[in-house]
Amino acid sequence: MHAQATHCHKIRSSSSTCRPFASFPLLLPPTLPKSKSTASAKSTPRSSNRRQTGARKSSGRKPRSTSAGPAKTDAIRIRGARVHNLRSIDVDLPHHAITVITGVSGSGKSSLAFDTLFAEGQRQYIDSLSAYSRQFLDQIPRPDLDSIDGLAPTLSIDQKAGTTGSRSTVATITEIYDYLRLLFARIGVAHCVQCGSAVSQLSPDAILKRLADRPDGTRMMLLSPMVRGRKGAHRDVFEAIQKAGLVRARVDGEVHAIDEVPSLSVRKDHTIEAVVDRLVIREGIESRLHDSVELSLRLGNGSLVALTENESKSWDEELFNTSMSCAECGTSFAEVEPRTFSFNSPYGACPTCDGLGEIVVREGKRSGATRITAICPECDGARIGPVGRGVKIADVNIAELTAMPLDQSLEWFGRLHERLAGHGDETLEQKIAHPIVDEVQRRIGFLRNVGVDYLTLDRRGDTLSGGELQRVRLATSIGSGLVGVCYVLDEPSIGLHPADHGRLIDAIIQLRDQGNTIVIVEHDEATIRGADHLIDIGPGAGTAGGELIASGTPDAVSRDPKSLTGAYLRGDSRIPIPTTRRDCGQAKQLVLHKAATHNLKDVTVSIPLGCLVGISGVSGSGKSSLINDTLYPAVAQSLGLVTDPPGPYQRLEGADAIDKLIAIDQAPIGRSPRSCPATYSGVMDELRKVFATTRQAKSLGFAANRFSFNSSAGRCDLCGGLGMEKIEMNFLSDLYVTCSRCAGKRFNRQTLQVRFKGHNIADVLDLTIDQAAELFENIPKPYRQLCSLQDVGLGYLHLGQSSTTLSGGEAQRIKLGTELSRPATGQTLYVMDEPTTGLHFDDVARLVGVMQRLVDAGNTVLVIEHQFDLLAACDHIIDLGPSGGLGGGNIVATGTPENIAENTNTPSGAAMAHALESAGR
Repeated sequence: MHAQATHCHKIRSSSSTCRPFASFPLLLPPTLPKSKSTASAKSTPRSSNRRQTGARKSSGRKPRSTSAGPAKTDAIRIRGARVHNLRSIDVDLPHHAITVITGVSGSGKSSLAFDTLFAEGQRQYIDSLSAYSRQFLDQIPRPDLDSIDGLAPTLSIDQKAGTTGSRSTVATITEIYDYLRLLFARIGVAHCVQCGSAVSQLSPDAILKRLADRPDGTRMMLLSPMVRGRKGAHRDVFEAIQKAGLVRARVDGEVHAIDEVPSLSVRKDHTIEAVVDRLVIREGIESRLHDSVELSLRLGNGSLVALTENESKSWDEELFNTSMSCAECGTSFAEVEPRTFSFNSPYGACPTCDGLGEIVVREGKRSGATRITAICPECDGARIGPVGRGVKIADVNIAELTAMPLDQSLEWFGRLHERLAGHGDETLEQKIAHPIVDEVQRRIGFLRNVGVDYLTLDRRGDTLSGGELQRVRLATSIGSGLVGVCYVLDEPSIGLHPADHGRLIDAIIQLRDQGNTIVIVEHDEATIRGADHLIDIGPGAGTAGGELIASGTPDAVSRDPKSLTGAYLRGDSRIPIPTTRRDCGQAKQLVLHKAATHNLKDVTVSIPLGCLVGISGVSGSGKSSLINDTLYPAVAQSLGLVTDPPGPYQRLEGADAIDKLIAIDQAPIGRSPRSCPATYSGVMDELRKVFATTRQAKSLGFAANRFSFNSSAGRCDLCGGLGMEKIEMNFLSDLYVTCSRCAGKRFNRQTLQVRFKGHNIADVLDLTIDQAAELFENIPKPYRQLCSLQDVGLGYLHLGQSSTTLSGGEAQRIKLGTELSRPATGQTLYVMDEPTTGLHFDDVARLVGVMQRLVDAGNTVLVIEHQFDLLAACDHIIDLGPSGGLGGGNIVATGTPENIAENTNTPSGAAMAHALESAGR
């Protein structure tokens, strides 16, 4: 049994601004086109794939109706968009084309794509429903804009991990598991859970004999199953029981007279069994028992339940079935159904772990204590019950099939297809299996095409990165066959190696060619160059952004002198690469011996301390397994920190040279509107202390907690410190208005009387970080914290801005800035997981500068990355591979970026050679 902790004390940062994932039931036929292989080894699609859009930047704005007119248009026309920092921009997004929206982090890309385009599409869809239906849905307010015309139904495929949980898997997200459950229920061969023999039918005479062989005096009750775990009131079932001349029924485990059965909730599952007979086994009972068994089997469609009183006067229950019973030991089973294989159903889930595949070994009573889990000893992590595990096709059960890598599962389905085809004339088994197998093979093929072929179907959804989750959803959308839809994607290239970009772009082109409009928020150069239409938002971030800088083909934008993105595309601007690198060979080494977590093959790795070290490799090669799942928790344990137990490894050397460990990953920094840069970074604590030390606060007896909008002492009583009041509008969207008492300032009148340099606490929260740094420049601690946020390029953010409005790049840099503000020892190990997520080329250049400063101070920065412009700036690279999944888990190469680039036969070598060449090295 392998113990595993599910709670980890890590510093987390957001991979993406959380967006709703729309999946409304568009009533369109699933017109699935014939699948064609679109995989390509190139990093960009052929020029012939690009659509000529003819869209251009609008020169003026005219107010229009907010709903799309009946006339057909060649583009989605947005006029006067003012959501967040957008400056009343006018923009056209061509239909049936791939449009990429780019710009620096915080410039307004997500505000345009998600908070304007997608939000209005979803709002219009919800408004088309009846008032009764709308009251059950979260209502969406109309975005702040003049008009939007030509809008198609919109679907968002984002990186929001909140839509998945521990019960979600790759198979369930893609709906492949539904097909597998049907396949195993219809053509699978059941095996006895007691002796392992194949299950055969049990005849009525055999059932009668087994019941009659009970000792004399045995009290028995025979029940006929009518309904098993189905929702509804089931009045027709009770009428059928009465018509059969029966007077009792067992409902959800309780026996009732048929005319005294309580009303059943239509929203709950119920089990109903007719009580056919109550008898005592004795001589002469055979005829009555025969008639009762016959009636029970007839009413129960071949099934009956026998309740036998035991010595303790309680009842033992046994199921008999004419179609599912073991010839060797006589054990009977309920009929195998698709839900038999569902770990989300009580009829299919393992009863020990309730379908989770793991059990809690130890859980602390106090909040924040580590929760330790282990693989379920009953199902060995399969999640389903013994009956489901015993059903096999070609000697493989459903859990074993979903645990296979995708390539291996495709081979298995291919062999199954050949075996079925080898029977000659088409049998019933073939008629059932062929359409299911074909659809599963198609969907697995889509997963391979978007670059996640290293995953297994049983991989938990909550263990997927934001990019992996988005690409799995993208594969599902491609397979759905929807047409005429506007898909809005949020950086689908995140977590993807450059070698796989071509396959992703081909998949997006396939989605476009089905007749859809694709809008992508993206920073990846290959995706930008592969677009039909490019929109550049800027010029800066926050209040310095929100303008339409350039619009047109990628080539046209690259020639626009006003476009910062264009400057990087044409090579005028570059991410800096140091002319000299640190000598990692002379540095102290942190050595992890024989790591074997997941697909790692007894890897021994040396991390040079005091250097900028990059971890590269294709998706699924073992980077996260090595660093996040093994090295980080191993170092944390050596420092006495509470963390997940590390994966298997032999020993760790050199950890005594580290006295501080900081990990920055991609989890969000806050999901509540109460969270803001000031609270997360700790600046708010220092500001409250500053206000508490003022003469006015002391005279009033105000402590520091008085200046927190989360404290009842100082916040506005009416809005509870939110600054807004919520007005319920029933089937209309909820209305949020500025608090009538505090006018949106969050604090009560007495608290706002206290001022520092003419500013009350609400005024300070309304300042940008740049303005606040100037105000508090003579107070060391808050000034140092604010300067750190400025250093990572966040000076434009307001201190009190809600964390829910931050982009992924902004949230991640708040994490980094917060850590930079803390006193450095010069012996800190920083572990960063794809820190370039959500960052523009220019933001990456700034990030590289911050990392170099950390290393110059004597620290070690270890970064897992696919952005080779950043990796080219590292002192030392550790490349894993050569491929993903079972084909990965080895160290392919180590050394300087130049060393890696020497071997262009590897994916990372070719990508590094291109990055160095582009930088003029």
